[in-house]
Amino acid sequence: MEFASWSIAVGVLLIVMALGSTVLARLPLSTSMLYLAAGLAVSPLWLNLMSPDPHEHTVLLERLTEVVVLVSLFTAGLKLSPGLGDRRWLLPLRLAFTSMTITVLGVAVAAHFALGWEWGVCILLGAILAPTDPVLASDVQVHRPGDRDRLRFALTGEGGLNDGTAFPFVMLGLGLMGLHEIGSYGWRWVVVDVLWAATVGPAVGALLGLAVGRLVLYLRREHKEAVGLDDFLAMGLIALSYGVAQVLHAYGFLAVFAAGVALRQLEQSQTPGESSRKAAAQARADPDKTLADAIAVDPRHAPAFMAQAVLGFNEQLDRIGEAAVVITIGAMLWAVHWHNAAWWLVPLLLLVIRPVAVAVGLLGSASTSGQRWLTGWFGIRGVGSLYYLMYAVNHGVPASVADALITLTLSVVVTSIVVHGISVTPLMAAYEKATARRRRR
Repeated sequence: MEFASWSIAVGVLLIVMALGSTVLARLPLSTSMLYLAAGLAVSPLWLNLMSPDPHEHTVLLERLTEVVVLVSLFTAGLKLSPGLGDRRWLLPLRLAFTSMTITVLGVAVAAHFALGWEWGVCILLGAILAPTDPVLASDVQVHRPGDRDRLRFALTGEGGLNDGTAFPFVMLGLGLMGLHEIGSYGWRWVVVDVLWAATVGPAVGALLGLAVGRLVLYLRREHKEAVGLDDFLAMGLIALSYGVAQVLHAYGFLAVFAAGVALRQLEQSQTPGESSRKAAAQARADPDKTLADAIAVDPRHAPAFMAQAVLGFNEQLDRIGEAAVVITIGAMLWAVHWHNAAWWLVPLLLLVIRPVAVAVGLLGSASTSGQRWLTGWFGIRGVGSLYYLMYAVNHGVPASVADALITLTLSVVVTSIVVHGISVTPLMAAYEKATARRRRR
């Protein structure tokens, strides 16, 4: 009966989400909040249908969050249509490097002086909590490839970049704890973990994204081959980019994000205009597969069709991944031994450290004061933080330290899901209205 009970619970949840999606979009609620509630319901706290333990199922949790983050990063890359020479890219780059570094240091300093922890543990905690999440931030991200709003573009790009730029700090924290080789005076960390991994990762992803995209377009345009199965193309490019980067000891997260960006840039460079994108959208919406097959191999429309098909599949996969991980987070809360530091660390991170880091990172930028304020508030923490946590635990973090890291990380993630979920609809609605008023002037 356990499988039958699971089937009923999952079926009810999915149908409710499908039927209530338009209503939910108007309410101060997010899908993640409902998934979190569903996770609590199926945990030992109520129905006892599942009882994941963050202290025991660390390998499974690392792999689950890893896959979900990879899909989300590729999706984020596909949404970013401005060319790399566009000045909008300066905003996510500032957030992913300057603001995130300040956040890591802010959390580390607070933990060191307030809790008396060693610097290695403090830096590791900062690296776990610093990156914003590409999975749970869909409501504040770019909605469509042509959307060039500075706020949404900055948050989308930051979510894609900083899930890779956080890795050097994770490795530094582990190195200071004696769990990773960083070399004398940190030379190996600088050369390998920072310069090599952070440079080769994006390069690998960009090259593979362009190469695979060009190959598919060549086969479709010239030989009318390789039509269909764009979902396989998406999953294959994600896996290939990540795998090659990992083999080269580079950051796979950055590689996958770069692969998505490269595929979108290829589409942008070869699509003659908006007519191709409209034709591709009509073909994908038409139940007649003949039209879709014809557009897929059309010399003018093939790039737009390929990009839209891959993005559409990835967005669906992204939603499924979000549901799986957030339900799991809710189901894990029964096993958490809450740490007193959570009461001050969570508000310190969300209300002080993140806004200050964003203010410094965007100092002198073209963004408005309202955009900077909203960027500072929507530093959503989620699946990425859980992945780094499990990665660290699986690399030998002592049990006593792991227990504290698990408690503080889940405290931040759950709080972020709730407070950002409540505030995202009214705040973004107000932002859209203010933006529309400025455009009419």
